[in-house]
Amino acid sequence: MVNYRGRLDIIADILHVVSQNAKKTQIMYQANLSYKVLQRYLRDITEASLISFETAEQCYVLTSKGQDFLEAYKDYSKTHKSIEKRLNDVDSKKKNLEELCSNK
Repeated sequence: MVNYRGRLDIIADILHVVSQNAKKTQIMYQANLSYKVLQRYLRDITEASLISFETAEQCYVLTSKGQDFLEAYKDYSKTHKSIEKRLNDVDSKKKNLEELCSNK
């Protein structure tokens, strides 16, 4: 089963890389993105003030708003995984009940 990353997951991956001050190529490889996709996300998250470009250092840096995003994303991700596990457990129990009701 292939698990695709959503928009928030990609943004969090980029911000995690940028939290160590990173150049575009580093972000692209460490966040596992194509150049075209990276360009779009860098534009969007720079406009959202989650990161900024340091001209002197020639790298991207995380802003305080970006740090807030990462902290909120960590909480969201933990909650999401917990709920997903519980939903899978419920689906499994439902499947078991349906098998008990079948004529097989």
